[in-house]
Amino acid sequence: MRPVSDRFLDAVRGSHQAAFSARVVAPGQTGVNPTGTDILINGGDVRLDGDAADGVRSTLDLTTPGKGMWPGRATDLLAPYGNEVFVRRGIQYAIGQTEWVSLGYHRIDDIDQPDAPDGPIQIAGRDRMAGIVDGRLDRVRSFPPLTTRGAMLATLVTEIYPWATIEWDDPFVRDAAIGRQIITENDDRYKVCDELVKSVGKIWWWDHRGVLVVRTPPAATAPSWEVNHGQGGVLVSMARRLTREGAYNAVVATGEGADTATPVRAMAVDASPQSPTFWNGPFGKVPRFYSSPFITTYNQAWDAASNMLAKSLGLPYSVDFTAVPNAALEPYDTVRVRYPGRSELHVVRQLTVPLTVQAGMPASTREQTRILIGGA
Repeated sequence: MRPVSDRFLDAVRGSHQAAFSARVVAPGQTGVNPTGTDILINGGDVRLDGDAADGVRSTLDLTTPGKGMWPGRATDLLAPYGNEVFVRRGIQYAIGQTEWVSLGYHRIDDIDQPDAPDGPIQIAGRDRMAGIVDGRLDRVRSFPPLTTRGAMLATLVTEIYPWATIEWDDPFVRDAAIGRQIITENDDRYKVCDELVKSVGKIWWWDHRGVLVVRTPPAATAPSWEVNHGQGGVLVSMARRLTREGAYNAVVATGEGADTATPVRAMAVDASPQSPTFWNGPFGKVPRFYSSPFITTYNQAWDAASNMLAKSLGLPYSVDFTAVPNAALEPYDTVRVRYPGRSELHVVRQLTVPLTVQAGMPASTREQTRILIGGA
């Protein structure tokens, strides 16, 4: 969960004055208070998706007054040629006292004015991963075995964003060599970076500060927030679903590459008898397979397999709820969902933070069961 005070979390549960801010900024800034030009917000939202296939975790849909704002030149404020929109939502405690929560930086991708020339302008934006996805490799690249993981990722990222700040949660993993020559045989920059990160059991995204973070998926331990009915509650509505679709209970991770006669291999399974997807239970055996040229040791294969499996355990029971907005919540946060007769731990997968006072915050989760991952 993004850093906020206890006062903020308490205020969400009662009557409070929400505040909103959107600022158009030049690319290259980081932090939670960049310089730029503030624009008014008529409506919109920020959608966060921890499972996005293209890695774009945060997308923006914002409507602003359009009179005199339509760009006539490439350098104009809303022209989709590199400028970003930095968005915040907060709580105003008193005049001049607002606690803000950053919702991140979003590159302006599209603008639309259905009622020209003076009607509202609709802005669509995506976080900085969109630049990595768009910035396809223009030639085959080769990285020698002694290249560190951190150096390889930095090279591929800073070719697109020379000013990028990259944070790894484990310097040892960052500074270890990739171990074999890597030749990029396709032009997909994002895929190469994603394989590098996944091969060591990490996930990566551009966070609310505009920083590229590389992290181990967070463990579902104590809940960071409670979504509940009743007095002081924030739960507005809830729906739930049971399905086998997209569920698996094992991951087989292997290395690949011409310089390895026998690729390394590791298999992680759901080893908890209490889990609904127990490997040796009635759910059946449903493995997923993953291979990467970056996997050169058994430990790397195990880390990749176990962390990929940990991200999915808890399926197939999922809950969708709408709550009073808490802008501090993020994908992979653990929440306690409490309603009459039941209390459950869930991991947030997607959520939408509204930029108006009228709307609630829809979120999708999966139930977190006891995690016990074993080998097979």
